[in-house]
Amino acid sequence: MNLKNKLLAQQIYLFLAALFITSLVVSNLIFQKFFYWYPFEFEFFGTKLFEVSVGILPYPITFLITDLISEIYGKKRANQVVVAGIFASVFSLLIIFISNAVPATSWSPVDNGTFSLVFGGTAIAVFASMMAYLLAQFVDIHIYHFWKNLTKGKHLWLRNNFSTFASQFIDTAAVLLLLCAFEKIAWTNFYGLLLSGFIFKVIIAILDTPLLYLGVYIFRKKFNLKVNEEIDML
Repeated sequence: MNLKNKLLAQQIYLFLAALFITSLVVSNLIFQKFFYWYPFEFEFFGTKLFEVSVGILPYPITFLITDLISEIYGKKRANQVVVAGIFASVFSLLIIFISNAVPATSWSPVDNGTFSLVFGGTAIAVFASMMAYLLAQFVDIHIYHFWKNLTKGKHLWLRNNFSTFASQFIDTAAVLLLLCAFEKIAWTNFYGLLLSGFIFKVIIAILDTPLLYLGVYIFRKKFNLKVNEEIDML
C-alpha cells in the first residue's frame, strides 16, 4: 500500500473512532428516557416488546464499528478504540460531576433540580455502562477474531452476528444488574427489560449485517485487500 492510501486509511480510522466514541458517550447521557415500540402483542415478565432505553439506539453502532475495524484494521486497532471509549466515558463523567456540583444562577434556564434530575443518575449509569461495555466489547472482539481465524476470513455474517449476539446479551445483563443494584430500576423489571433489550439488539444486529458487508466491500475495493487481509498503517 502506498503512502497516500495509508494516510487515507488513517483518516478513515480516526473518523470511525470518533463516531464510535460519540455513540458511546451519548448513549450514557440519554439513557434515562425509555421509549416503546409495540410491533407485537407480546409481553415478557410484564414488559411489552419493546420498552427500552433511548440509550440503546446509538449503542449498536459501536459494535458495528468495532466489527468493521476488526475486519479491516485488525484486533489491535479495535481494542485501541475500546480503550479510547473508556477514557472518553470517564472524562465525560468527570465533566458532568463538576457541572452538577457548581450552583446555578437565579436566572439560569436550567436550575439545579432540573439538571440533577436529568444528569444526576449519569454517574451510576456511566459506571454501569463502562463495566458492561468493557466486558462486552472485548468479548465481541475476541469472538469475532475466533470465528474469523476459524473460517479463514470467510462467512462474514457468521462472525458478525455470533460475536454481537453474545456481547450484547452480556452488555444488557450487566447494565441492568448494576442499575438494579443501585436502585435506579426496580428488580421486578429486570427480566422483562433484559429480554426486551436483548431481542431489540439482536434485531438491530441482523439489520446492520448488510451495512457491514457494504463497508467491507468498499474498503477492500478501495485498498485492494484480499479476503482476510488487514490494513497495516504502521
